[in-house]
Amino acid sequence: MPLHILATLLPKYYPSQYQVQIGLLVIAIVAIRTYAQGRSTNRERDLHGRVILLTGSFTSIGSLLMEALSRRGAHIIALSHLPVDSPQVTLIVEALRETTKNESIFAEQCDFLSIESVRAFCTNFLTGKEHRLDAIIFAHEYEHTGPLLATNAEKLTCEEKRAAYSDATFLMTTLLLPTLLVAPAERDIRIINVVNPFYAAAVPLFPKPPPVEGSQFVREGYRALRTMVFTRHLQRVFDALPQAPAPNPDTASAAAASSKAQKSNIVAVTVSPGFSRHDTIAPLLRANRTSPEFSILGLLIYILLQPFHRILTKTPSQTIQSVLHVLFLPTPFKSVTMPVSDSSGKNPDDDLLPEEVLKPGALYSNCSIVRVDLQNRVPIPDGSDEKHGGSTNPETKVSDDGEYGGETLGRLVWESFEEALKSREKAVAAEAGTAPSDKKCD
Repeated sequence: MPLHILATLLPKYYPSQYQVQIGLLVIAIVAIRTYAQGRSTNRERDLHGRVILLTGSFTSIGSLLMEALSRRGAHIIALSHLPVDSPQVTLIVEALRETTKNESIFAEQCDFLSIESVRAFCTNFLTGKEHRLDAIIFAHEYEHTGPLLATNAEKLTCEEKRAAYSDATFLMTTLLLPTLLVAPAERDIRIINVVNPFYAAAVPLFPKPPPVEGSQFVREGYRALRTMVFTRHLQRVFDALPQAPAPNPDTASAAAASSKAQKSNIVAVTVSPGFSRHDTIAPLLRANRTSPEFSILGLLIYILLQPFHRILTKTPSQTIQSVLHVLFLPTPFKSVTMPVSDSSGKNPDDDLLPEEVLKPGALYSNCSIVRVDLQNRVPIPDGSDEKHGGSTNPETKVSDDGEYGGETLGRLVWESFEEALKSREKAVAAEAGTAPSDKKCD
C-alpha cells in the first residue's frame, strides 16, 4: 500500500524531469550532514571504580557526558554553580541514577565565576576522606560566550566571563595537582580540557590578545588557544617531574614508568568537540533561555534556521564523541602495562603498542589529533637555562618539544594565568577590605 501511494504522489509533486536533480540533492544533503557529524569513537572502556570530576555538568554537553559516564559505571562528581538542593540539580541527578542504575552520581556546588568558590571546593575535597581522582573533565568552557551583534557593554561582560572561567580552570588544575601527584604510579589519570571550535580564528594573532571590542569569534578562539597551549605545557611539566620508583623493577609498572613514549602516568589533553546546536549556535543567536543575552528575536531566528542546524551542526550525542574517545583510548603508559599474549610465536616486544594510543598534550577533534602551527610566536630569551624552562636541575628540566609553540610559549601562557589570578585575588581582597594572601599556583 505505501508503495502505491508513493507511486501516485511522486509524479504529481515531483515531475519526472526533476527527479534526478532531487535525488542528487538528497544525496548531497545526506553526505554533508554525515561529514558535519564527524567521527564516532570506536573505543569502549569499563569505568567501574573510576572517579571522574566533571565541570559544566548541567550544560547540554555536561549532561550527556554524565549520562555516558554513568552508564559505564563511573563514580561522578558533578560540579554546578547552583546549590545542590536546587530542583535543576536534584531532578537531573535522580533521573540519571534511575535510568543508568548507577547510584555513584553526586553533585557539588562550585561557581567558576568565583575564585573563592573554586578554592573552597578544592579545599573541601583535599581535606576530605576520599581524594581519589582518575579523570578531570573541564567542560564548562565549551559553551559559546558572546552573541552576534553584541554591544560594547555586552562584549565587556562576556570577556570578563571568559577570563573568569579560564582562570578558574587554571586554579582548580593547580590546586588539585597534589592529590594527583601522590596517586599510585600505576594509576591512569587524565585531565581533559574541552574548548570551543573557534581556535583557528585566533591563530594568526596568537599570543597577542585580540581587542575586546573586536570579533567574538576571535576572542573565543584566543581563549581556546590559551587553554590548548597551557594543557600542552602542563604535560611537559608532568613529564619533567621525578618519576616515582617502582617497588619491583621486573613488574609492568616499572616498565611503564621508564617508557619513552610517556614519562608520567598523568595525561593532559585538549578536546574540541566541534559545532553544537545547543552549546554553540543557540548562545550565538541569543536563543539560550538561561543566558542574560537571550532575546525572542534570536529564538525565532534559531527556530527558522533549524533545517540548516540539523544539516551543518552536530547532534548532542555526536558532540561528546571526541571527549569519550580520549577518555577511552589507552595511553602509552597503560599500553605498556597491558599483558601481551601471542600464540603465533611473534615476539611481543616487536608490536608492544596497540594501533592507536592517546597522545599526551595533544588537541583532539573528531576523534583525531589536530596539529596547530604556533612556531616562532615568542622570541627565545638568551641563556640556555631560559631556553630549557629556567631550571638547571636535569631531573626537573622541562624539555622543548616544539609542539603548540614550544616550551617558551607554554611558559608564557602559564605565567599569564598566574598574573591574571594574582590580579583577580587582589581585586577580590580589595572589595572585601582585606589584604590578599600570597598564594602560589604552581
